[in-house]
Amino acid sequence: MPEGDTVRRTCSRLHEALAGRRLLAVELRWPGLSTTNLAGATVVEVASHGKHILIRLDTGLTLHSHLKMEGQWRIERTRAGGPASRHDDVRAVLVTEAWTALGLRLGRLDLVRTAEEQSVVGHLGPDILGADFDAGVAVANLARAGGAIGAALLDQRNLAGIGTIWASESLFVEHLNPWREDLSYDELHRLVERARRLMLAALTQRVDPCVHGRSGRPCQRCGGMIRVARIGPPTRERAMFYCPACQGGLAPGDHGGPLAPRGARRR
Repeated sequence: MPEGDTVRRTCSRLHEALAGRRLLAVELRWPGLSTTNLAGATVVEVASHGKHILIRLDTGLTLHSHLKMEGQWRIERTRAGGPASRHDDVRAVLVTEAWTALGLRLGRLDLVRTAEEQSVVGHLGPDILGADFDAGVAVANLARAGGAIGAALLDQRNLAGIGTIWASESLFVEHLNPWREDLSYDELHRLVERARRLMLAALTQRVDPCVHGRSGRPCQRCGGMIRVARIGPPTRERAMFYCPACQGGLAPGDHGGPLAPRGARRR
């Protein structure tokens, strides 16, 4: 699933292509939205909150989407006769005079009043990449959540935008075991600020992972073996990469057996 930095870059591209432009044609290939007519509206801005995309229109409506695991927005030049891509993967088509935005394999699509965007993002914690990000609120949410800190970081209700990549990376850099449950306020605050710095850097430059996707490979810091284990509640477990030597031991249920090396993967 794309993380907050990837979604933020997607929103920047959509904003550059669509903001201030009138929609000549719109197709929403989604249950309940297929007959909606948005042609004639002008895109005011495209913004993100965590992993959610908000396309705001001058009609007072917002087109909300979530990419889930495989979704993406693609931008191509508008051509006579409409967009070339007509296959089943397309869920949304937004056509302006210059550019066409195609929403492919979207995991969620909603149309809400802009004044009521809280109905689709109000359950989320503060956006870790937002200009108004409140680290104090995020830290309080994490402290209140309790349980394994790795799972708490991945819960978007605590703070929005972090996925398995930046949870693994920030915990590694801070020498914190993902399964610890007793972090102090200072440790939580440093962890949140570290994750924010890493993700802000990733917006403008390539940041190679230290642990994510590197199970079975040597740790770049201590030379020990990077491992991967599942973390989180049942049905919502995610992969967490970590270095036992640097981060205080093995995951619960991990007995230190051999792991097959895995190449580092990028978003």
